[in-house]
Amino acid sequence: MKKIDIDDELYQYIASNTQSIGESASTILRRLLNLNGDIEQPATAIVEQSPESIDVTVTDEPVDSKTEKPAEPVTKKKQKTVSVFNVLNKEELAMQKGVVGRFLFILSALHRTHKEDFSAVLDVQGRDRVYFATSKEALVNSGSSMNPKNITDSEYWVMTNSNTTRKKMMLHEVALGLGYNAEQAEQIRDYL
Repeated sequence: MKKIDIDDELYQYIASNTQSIGESASTILRRLLNLNGDIEQPATAIVEQSPESIDVTVTDEPVDSKTEKPAEPVTKKKQKTVSVFNVLNKEELAMQKGVVGRFLFILSALHRTHKEDFSAVLDVQGRDRVYFATSKEALVNSGSSMNPKNITDSEYWVMTNSNTTRKKMMLHEVALGLGYNAEQAEQIRDYL
């Protein structure tokens, strides 16, 4: 078996796609890359190995494994809608410290999943309070005792000094704003 180094973000993605306890990284990658012998393959990797390194080339065209030449085009599967449920690692969520830690972890997973649409969180506000902003200063200037925290790996900040019920409401509203239905939004809220 060969070993490869991967960055933290890729490791997080692989780990978040675990479907059962003890599932190996190879099993997860085979499933994600559709290498279980299915007819349709969304992408193919050609691996060339030399004594000092392994080069991987990824192509959108299927490749005949015997000749390493492009095979006949294969109809691709319809791309699934990206969902936080495919990214959120429940084991890591459980390891977060307190309600605020879980709150930030869930928001970070939502951000990773919906980077282009995540600005919708800026519309989630209270009657007199701003809940989200693109800078710490914007939150601090919008009210007293905001306790702003950065949503990991994003430019967004969230106020965290509200009670758990309010945080759940915020998660619910964020999920609805990102296109989840009411049932899914409740499920996301209940992760807190």
